[in-house]
Amino acid sequence: MTQAGLPSFGGFGLGLRVPHYADFISTTQPVDFVEVISENFMVEGGRPLDILARVRERHPVALHGVSMNIGSTDGVDPDYLRRLRGLADRIEPLWVSDHLCWTAVGGFQSHDLLPLPYTEEALAVVAANVRQAQDILGRPLVLENPSTYLHMAEPGFDEAVFLDALCKQTGCYLLLDVNNIFVSATNHGLDPAAWVDRLPLERVRQVHLAGHSQGREMLVDTHDAPVPDPVWALFARFAARLGPVAVMIERDDHIPPLAELLAELDHARAIMALSRRAA
Repeated sequence: MTQAGLPSFGGFGLGLRVPHYADFISTTQPVDFVEVISENFMVEGGRPLDILARVRERHPVALHGVSMNIGSTDGVDPDYLRRLRGLADRIEPLWVSDHLCWTAVGGFQSHDLLPLPYTEEALAVVAANVRQAQDILGRPLVLENPSTYLHMAEPGFDEAVFLDALCKQTGCYLLLDVNNIFVSATNHGLDPAAWVDRLPLERVRQVHLAGHSQGREMLVDTHDAPVPDPVWALFARFAARLGPVAVMIERDDHIPPLAELLAELDHARAIMALSRRAA
């Protein structure tokens, strides 16, 4: 089926995590939206859905998955997509997103976001999976660029060309994780600013801002620390070139008090405002 375009949504939000459920249920927070992990709420009834429904009364919600397995040669699990469709129909999210990666093959679930080779063959596989997912979900997908830690042996596209081709072939949109770009580019000895400059920014509907850790030999996308200065600087470089987008602070571990995340969100607002005044 042909998917309608995905409307833009401009605003600033947070990834909603368990330590802050009570804060969002008890009162309206100074955010324009929240993002939740889809799989945490793909259940029949019970407390998780009740919490999400109550948060949804106050704030728009974006659904963000971690196991759609959009890059797998096994294809996407139709049952998973139907359950996700049921959640989306109930919550009426801003959009449904997941990662441009594979997570399982042959029935084995890695519980990790594994990178793809950016080749013609991989593009054909991913495009077919995206079309299937969009048909079952009844809405366009938003896909996040992953962090990568190795160079693929197969010659192929760079990430920007791959993403542009995927968007054109399927009508999908992009979730741009600025930290992931910085981590990947640094690990591969590339210029993160040049990386961003080649991306199809007109397809971006959401931005993630997060932190990372220094591993033994490379940066690791842990999302367990405040947004570092190089990631803020990278965001500031291209913020003015974005249309209305949903900008979000993402923290997945070492969750701080809500006030600390809201302070980071205020910094994101200030960068966006300054960038657009200077443009």
